[in-house]
Amino acid sequence: MRLSQFEALSFDCYGTLIDWETGLTRALAPLAERGEVSPEDILQIYGPVEHETEEEHPGLRYSELLERVYERLASRLGVSALPDEAREFGASVGDWPAFPDTQEALRYLKQHFRLIILSNVDRRSFARSNERLGVEFDHIFTAEDIGSYKPSLRNFEYMLDRLRDTGIEKGRLLHVAQSLFHDHVPANLMGIASAWIDRRHDKPGSGATVLPDPRPHFDFRFTSMGELAAAHRAEQD
Repeated sequence: MRLSQFEALSFDCYGTLIDWETGLTRALAPLAERGEVSPEDILQIYGPVEHETEEEHPGLRYSELLERVYERLASRLGVSALPDEAREFGASVGDWPAFPDTQEALRYLKQHFRLIILSNVDRRSFARSNERLGVEFDHIFTAEDIGSYKPSLRNFEYMLDRLRDTGIEKGRLLHVAQSLFHDHVPANLMGIASAWIDRRHDKPGSGATVLPDPRPHFDFRFTSMGELAAAHRAEQD
């Protein structure tokens, strides 16, 4: 399989293009300090809490959902959740930094593929993040549009239906994502080829994402977006 056989790339944004674990760690620092847990430990607690909240409230806008996640995290840590902190956490998504390699890689890939976002955030939050990404995406599909959160298959069905209307068939689409749980498991179930951006390749554990068992299949593995772009460039030589 070659990258150049695909016509379009769909991306998970947070964890793949945007460094959401750095963003989370910074935004959760007051809670971690009061709960006397390390930044890595609070990420490990965060993943399951976010997922269970998304399952219970699939139609809730992501910024509002994060407020509930913050409150649940505080409860798990046995500390108080100050109202202003929860609101600030919910509004923090647009402050999360892009990975250093993201902009250059996307600008290169934009010359060769149609670029699509399939994200669990809301439109307003993504618009702020998009300013950090440096390209105009051909399609943006968010949980707010769809009414559910990945790893629900509804999100991938929604994307495929709308891409088909624009002439992009499933066999010409490569889904690019860091989260095995949120993205590669459903991509496998939907029969979508996928590339794993293994951002945590040099870190222990699964960080802020749930680790699926068994691990899903992926067709490509890279440790950064820069590696993906370089691999495509090498195919052109």
